[in-house]
Amino acid sequence: MTDSILLQVVAAQVHFRGASLFENLKFTWKQGEHWAVFGDSGRALTGFLETLLGRTLLQKGTVARPFAEAYTQQKNKDGQVHAFRDLMALISQDYQIRNTSGLQNFYYQQRFNSAEVDDTLTVAAYLQKNASTLPGPWTLEEVVLLLRLEHLLQRSVLALSNGETRRLSLALGLLRQPKIFLMDQPLTGLDQESREAFGDFLEACIRQGVHLLLTTNSQEIPSQITQVAQLAENGSIRTWERKDYQLPSANEFTLPWDLSLLPQLLPAIPRPEGSVVALDQVSIRYGAKLILDNLSWKVEAGERWRLSGQNGSGKSTLISLLIGENPQAYSQNFSLFGKRRGTGESIWDLKRPIGFVAPELGRFFPRNQTLQKVILSGLTDTMGWFRKANPQEEGRCSFWMEFFKLQHLANRYFHELSLAEQRWALLARALIKNPQLLILDEASQGMDEQQRHLFRETLQSILLHSPMTLIYVSHYDQDVPACIDHCLKLGK
Repeated sequence: MTDSILLQVVAAQVHFRGASLFENLKFTWKQGEHWAVFGDSGRALTGFLETLLGRTLLQKGTVARPFAEAYTQQKNKDGQVHAFRDLMALISQDYQIRNTSGLQNFYYQQRFNSAEVDDTLTVAAYLQKNASTLPGPWTLEEVVLLLRLEHLLQRSVLALSNGETRRLSLALGLLRQPKIFLMDQPLTGLDQESREAFGDFLEACIRQGVHLLLTTNSQEIPSQITQVAQLAENGSIRTWERKDYQLPSANEFTLPWDLSLLPQLLPAIPRPEGSVVALDQVSIRYGAKLILDNLSWKVEAGERWRLSGQNGSGKSTLISLLIGENPQAYSQNFSLFGKRRGTGESIWDLKRPIGFVAPELGRFFPRNQTLQKVILSGLTDTMGWFRKANPQEEGRCSFWMEFFKLQHLANRYFHELSLAEQRWALLARALIKNPQLLILDEASQGMDEQQRHLFRETLQSILLHSPMTLIYVSHYDQDVPACIDHCLKLGK
């Protein structure tokens, strides 16, 4: 019956970010349904959410939103009629905050410009400033309690961890008093405790009549979900009732890469003198909040470490020290490759022997950057490649594209690639300079089980062919390569 339909997409031809996305998108969302949508293409999943929200261009077809009709004549405090978007909330992976100097991406600022922490609002002030004026069931106090933000209220939003920021974004979504809540990969970056609490959050939303749709991977379908959909890159959708959906099995497979190329791609390099990383009673503080407390840690050449800990335990801050982006390093007893920070080295000197991968990095490349340019940018540690590559540089890039079977995508814009293709490109970007130290921060995040299995075994094979030192961050035990035999666990 049509009265039970909340939202319906009919034969939609969709353009997204200046390019064709879907030719014939069809989707029906009924009252009482809560959806989980998965698929290999991150661009398709994001474009699907944006289409539901009305932020893509429809060249054909329609998107009907019957759920909004009952509210269109309600007025807010300014006397304005509510648009359907006022009744929907979208929390995306591109979540952004504003600080006093303008629009800033949280991840970039928090990890790479932490000196600006004092210029930003506290969590309490930020929530109050961004709460909706629409009537609804969600009070600031209830949302803070539900998302476990009480102890963070006086913290600067710039000093939050990745997982804490994700909880803040969910809180902001609820404070919009939505009838429909769209979430793009909401489990990304959450530790085990937060993932378990996410079910309580979903149940609280459902009790208040909020209809939910989230994108996720095929293995992380919360029990509160009633419908599951698999979205193909071309827009075709396969759906299941949650009770009928079965997890895909992880088939045994051999690595698709030509491992005989690795000696040429990663030639032997001299081992560094002294410890690769040496921290002696390092303490990092943001205002009154102590993030790292007298941390001592040594990483010797060739060692493979896992870095773990709950959201907010200091992993992001520690990584910002290691990759040369935290200004507090100069006041600490801290050295990289046997050289103490503040002895005259430039940030580019520090970065040169380090390869770094975090999935969020992909958001900062200019939109004119192709896959080839993104991989080349690993040679200069810049967010893009802006000159003509010489034959040697082109050759190294071509080798890595060949290894990861990305040659056919060389001239595709990076933001148009599938999520898995972006992950392999970022790994190639880190490896192209044959680093002495490789730091992987949730590098396979967002991939499904098979893709993460492939990523783990690929990394294992690479490290068997290279003496490079590894620091690996992951909240998932099953993603950890077998070669890792050291662990540093940070506590709050």
